[in-house]
Amino acid sequence: MRPDPAASPSISELAQRRLSRRTVLAGGLVTAAASFFGAATPPEAAAAAEAGAATGGAGRRRRLLGFPATPPSVADTVALPPGYRHQVLFPWGHPIVPSGPAFAEDASNSAAEQAGQAGDQHDGMWFFPLKGGRSGLLCVNHECTTEQLLHTDGRANWSPEKTAKSLAAHGVSVIEIEQGRDGRWHLEESEFARRVTMTTPAEITGPAAGHPLLRTSADPDGVRVLGTLNNCASGPTLWDTYLTCEETINKYFFFGEEPPPAGSVEDRYGIGSENPYPWYTTDARFDMRAEPNEYNRFGWVVEIDPFDPSSTPKKRTALGRMEHENAVVVRGRRGEAVVYMGDDTQFDYFYKFVGAEPIKKARKRGRSPLDEGTLYVARFEEDGSGRWLPLVHGVPGLTEADGFADQAEVLIRTRLAADAVGATPMDRPEWCTVQPGTGAVFFTCTNNTARTESVNAANPRLNNRFGHIMKIDENGNPSAEKFGWDIFLLAGDQASGATVPPDQAFGSPDGLWFDAQGRLWIQTDGTQPTVDGAPQNNQMLAADPDTGDIRRFLVGPPRCEITGITSTPDGRSLFVNIQHPGDSGTPDNPRASSNWPDFSATGRPRSATIVITREDGGVVGDR
Repeated sequence: MRPDPAASPSISELAQRRLSRRTVLAGGLVTAAASFFGAATPPEAAAAAEAGAATGGAGRRRRLLGFPATPPSVADTVALPPGYRHQVLFPWGHPIVPSGPAFAEDASNSAAEQAGQAGDQHDGMWFFPLKGGRSGLLCVNHECTTEQLLHTDGRANWSPEKTAKSLAAHGVSVIEIEQGRDGRWHLEESEFARRVTMTTPAEITGPAAGHPLLRTSADPDGVRVLGTLNNCASGPTLWDTYLTCEETINKYFFFGEEPPPAGSVEDRYGIGSENPYPWYTTDARFDMRAEPNEYNRFGWVVEIDPFDPSSTPKKRTALGRMEHENAVVVRGRRGEAVVYMGDDTQFDYFYKFVGAEPIKKARKRGRSPLDEGTLYVARFEEDGSGRWLPLVHGVPGLTEADGFADQAEVLIRTRLAADAVGATPMDRPEWCTVQPGTGAVFFTCTNNTARTESVNAANPRLNNRFGHIMKIDENGNPSAEKFGWDIFLLAGDQASGATVPPDQAFGSPDGLWFDAQGRLWIQTDGTQPTVDGAPQNNQMLAADPDTGDIRRFLVGPPRCEITGITSTPDGRSLFVNIQHPGDSGTPDNPRASSNWPDFSATGRPRSATIVITREDGGVVGDR
């Protein structure tokens, strides 16, 4: 039922309460909010906004956004501002080295060939520069597969070979790329190039390693697992390794003909809520009736060393088990690793890990900075304050009497632990990023149409179709247990209470990233406002947090997700992923809404990494 108006503040009251105390935004977004809610902007606030825009805020005397806004689009293309171009660099099926197996347009590549090619559904990624940044290693996540495109005859006649190919199309690609004199990028024959797939051996480390809940018939010690899956977003560490995040694991494991009991661990992690991949029909490790613990071995943050192709990926259990989106690593007050993470599910949480010792000390002693420390979950209070609640065995709610036998169980069942300590359920917390200079943490709440009965200051809209972006301020101390918070913006159209200008309307913010100049790049995945009665394609925008300026930069092909973003150190080449263009169409017509990027009569839509550059060679986003 709907909340009692006498007991719950109205949506406008909640949004005004948050926006009225906002100090990070000035100008356009605040003005749009005041206009929608019928409140006049005070003259002194308007004057301050004008002054901030003129100086750029904090003494900066130029605007960050030096490009005209790209119009909304429903076309089967990648749209950019005038003076920009893009190159399709690394589509699904492209060999990871030039001498590798070529892509077959009819999807007839074997599983073995797929293991040497780009996987499907590119998501998070990171560029590790070499040779001054004109070359480097690019790590690319492959979140999942579209089976009707991956195989010549789709999901029909499922076989062990099809399972093997699907396993090979998941995971991560590590490729070496170089920019030629003509400005175009290309792949190199490289000793570093490799694929990490669902059959690559990985090591389980940290407090949960060896726990009985992680033991299987193939791994009775609970320390070795084959593969990584549903690799969503990512993040680099401060010691030049790559973190890839396992997200929606529930759809890979078959529980049985009946769903798990309501309130069970399996139910809390969504097992049975989606039709599973058919892997379980040919591989018993995905059948929970045969291997009930296998699914506990996924849903972790996985560390990969891109500079050592012989190294074993490590699943860092101290960071908790959930539907990890991305992982942002910063240095804490004592020099320790601090990692911010979101759990991408309606009514789930935002987390932080604080390492137990300084990074340098841990590495000098041969220990990982991510294996010992404290995992926290966020609680947002109505007055704009917040607390990081420790998920430590023995605190109230996390004792043996509460069903947590030890710290390993707290981490394996992170969601239930967060429930128990009273964290704030959010509207799908996804990507996060940290603002250069201030240390403020921005994160997306993509949407939540299931919020039908109650709102709160941090999640102020019922039927939140379009989502919002939040900001956490820890006063420059990432190790702090208290913080202040604010709503940075409400996405959507004016009818939904958005605080963005109508001509830059967008919905479902997902990917977030600050570039070196301080621009906040926002990528979308999901419901978008309509233009001329049709939902526009997903997009990427840039925002200036000091002035409130926000502009649409890129629009993708139909039904794709815009995701993954990284750049060269000089900012002149921007890498972005176009995921599942056409959104798979239907089994009978997989190219129903897109044929990007090949536009071949016999081709298939392909997820791909693109490179965006300016025609004049300048910094992407600058004037």
